[in-house]
Amino acid sequence: MSATDTAMPWNPRRWTAGQVPGPTLLGALSVLLLVTLLWAAGQGAYSLPLSDLPAVLFGGSAGSGAELVFFNIRLPRLVLGLAAGAGLGLAGALMQGLFRNPLADPGLIGVSSGAALAAGFTIVLGNLWFPDLPRSLGSWTLVLMAFGGGLAVTVLIYLLSRGEGGTRVGLMLLAGIAVNALAGAGLGLLNFLATDEQLRNLQFWLLGSLGGARWSAVALVGLITLLAGAIGLRLARALNALALGEAQAVLLGVPIERVKRIAIVATALAVGAVTATTGIIGFIGLVAPHMVRLVAGPDHRWVLPGSALLGAVMVIAADAVARTILQPAELPLGVLTAAVGVPFFLLLLRSAHGRRL
Repeated sequence: MSATDTAMPWNPRRWTAGQVPGPTLLGALSVLLLVTLLWAAGQGAYSLPLSDLPAVLFGGSAGSGAELVFFNIRLPRLVLGLAAGAGLGLAGALMQGLFRNPLADPGLIGVSSGAALAAGFTIVLGNLWFPDLPRSLGSWTLVLMAFGGGLAVTVLIYLLSRGEGGTRVGLMLLAGIAVNALAGAGLGLLNFLATDEQLRNLQFWLLGSLGGARWSAVALVGLITLLAGAIGLRLARALNALALGEAQAVLLGVPIERVKRIAIVATALAVGAVTATTGIIGFIGLVAPHMVRLVAGPDHRWVLPGSALLGAVMVIAADAVARTILQPAELPLGVLTAAVGVPFFLLLLRSAHGRRL
């Protein structure tokens, strides 16, 4: 019997009937992603009817203005949203599998808080401490600093969670909470020291947006997300075995410490790259895996790719609404994902567990 066959969900009584087969779910989510992309392509201050998309894509008679808007503004934003949502969804599924808790979030290992602290330091004190960086790196200064900060904090939390018997997941959780609180205190200090302009720039970055999408950033996030996905998807069977507990997983031949390291690296790469280019987009890594698990069950062979697909759908749809609901102004993406995601997630919990909140 394989590790996948023996893996049990966190609440086995929930998954006795009514599950959607994994391949069916992935096919449906792929179709939903395509429909969402086509719909979002026409949304924005410059409306682009769906009937004009073929002409724009293949150089027809839609007009040079439409082609300019689509290829230079709309398309990179769509691809960045796809990569960001897929990375956040996959990272959330990896963390929930690693912690064996459907309420785990990628932020537990400190990637988002570390990136936020590094970005805040760059915005507020960068010109004072590193005046030559903006001249040498240009607009990449903030992206690279945030990415490096996210990875550095993740490494710190990983080292703090090491014990005599290896990496302890419970200790990692406590270390993550403590380091995240420390990063929050650092951000508070930077807010106090910032000028009005710096404070506005920092808050806008923290709220998250795809508005700064450009092809160079899309290439960076896309490549790192593909790498993290290729790494993370190979952990599906190991995470299924880990759901039984670490002792049982070891008996099934799963290299626990190696799985933990690989899951943390994949999560740090994906979330770090996304956060560095878009700011903090909350709740996708928590909601997407939970929704997939409610529909298709706990098998990570379907949860991991399904979470990536659903995360992409959620980010693309949320961004389309964010840039149209208050046009010509643009609502911060992180505000929208939290405002819509929290009530919807609570509704899912109520329907899933059959009890009043």
